[in-house]
Amino acid sequence: MKFIADFHIHSKYSRATSKDMDLEHLDKWAKIKGIKVLGTGDFTHPEWFKNLREKLEPAEPGLYRLKSEAPDHKFQTRFILTSEISCIYSKNNKVRKIHIIVFSPSFEICEKINAQLGWIGNLKADGRPILGLDAKELTKIVLDGSQSCLVVPAHAWTPWFSVFGSRSGFDSLEECFEDYTKYIYAIETGLSSDPPMNWRVSALDNITLVSNSDAHSPAKIGREANVFDAELSYFGIAEAIKQKDPNKFLYTIEFFPQEGKYHFDGHRNCNISLAPQESKKYNNVCPNCGKPLTLGVLHRVEDLADRGEGERPPKTIPFKSLIPLEEIIAEAVGQGRGTKQVTAEYQNLLKKFGSEFEVLLNVSGQNLRSGTLPEIAEAILKARDGKVQIEPGYDGVFGKIRIFSNGGQKEALKQKTLF
Repeated sequence: MKFIADFHIHSKYSRATSKDMDLEHLDKWAKIKGIKVLGTGDFTHPEWFKNLREKLEPAEPGLYRLKSEAPDHKFQTRFILTSEISCIYSKNNKVRKIHIIVFSPSFEICEKINAQLGWIGNLKADGRPILGLDAKELTKIVLDGSQSCLVVPAHAWTPWFSVFGSRSGFDSLEECFEDYTKYIYAIETGLSSDPPMNWRVSALDNITLVSNSDAHSPAKIGREANVFDAELSYFGIAEAIKQKDPNKFLYTIEFFPQEGKYHFDGHRNCNISLAPQESKKYNNVCPNCGKPLTLGVLHRVEDLADRGEGERPPKTIPFKSLIPLEEIIAEAVGQGRGTKQVTAEYQNLLKKFGSEFEVLLNVSGQNLRSGTLPEIAEAILKARDGKVQIEPGYDGVFGKIRIFSNGGQKEALKQKTLF
């Protein structure tokens, strides 16, 4: 069965998240986006875990759905039990800050994991708990719960909280997980990196690259995602990831990595943004204030790469880079996101074609042109083909993405519609 999955999100019990990050809103937005399988996030949090147990019922093996009186469950969102854990600890005389996504096939296994983690830290404090726990020891606890669990390093390249982060990470998976590295089947690329950047590191050739939204509000789910043609079950998904099988794991859906907020190097306080080659000229120090630059994902990839740009390993899962539909519409019509016209055009496209991913990935150019304003159709097709201009993000500042250069083509299209 072909379906789209987003495994890494947060609940309303995580810091800096929307109060609407509850199951009902997530189910609604998964249908709007076209996502079939959605991670629950935060299963370590006692209140959220209680909420999950009360409101979800078993569907296919290892997957759950909202309890409903509707006789046909075919169109309901499936939930997969996931949680992100922040491990902050000292190893080899350096403070490490590693975020890990855990996948579990059942509530019972979650309870085992939560019981062990509850002895180590306060699980009530945050939906993404901060534990003074070595990532290797976390992996051991999770796999002791069940060998069917998956342990996936989150947003693997971001500077501050990741396995390869320039500020607090490691130079290899082996340095982090030691003898448990053999149980790490996948890493998450994160918003600031994409598969070609990861392909430059041959040590990752046998690792599956997954992409998820890390959403803190319902409308953000699916900004990165995974497309499968596999058995709709926890075990079907886990096997497709473990085997890195391109017949079952079809492709990932990516941000343009330059749009991520840690792609380039920089210093936000001084409005300094630099490519890695420029940073090296300044010895990785801000040329304005003399403080250390925050070295971005691209710089870190350059440091660890043993392949040139554009080189590709023998076995890869394909990818497609997309822009969220609301952003495309907003630029095409020259209005802000959430404005009346943008919302109306977004709803119009959903009504005609079913879901956001259907519009972004599959609807033909001819149908788009007959179904919406010409400038919106043109913008969707240009974004689909990667014909965009991007100002890279740096030091916590999101990059800016443009489809029409200086608005010129957009204006020409608008004039065309008048005549």
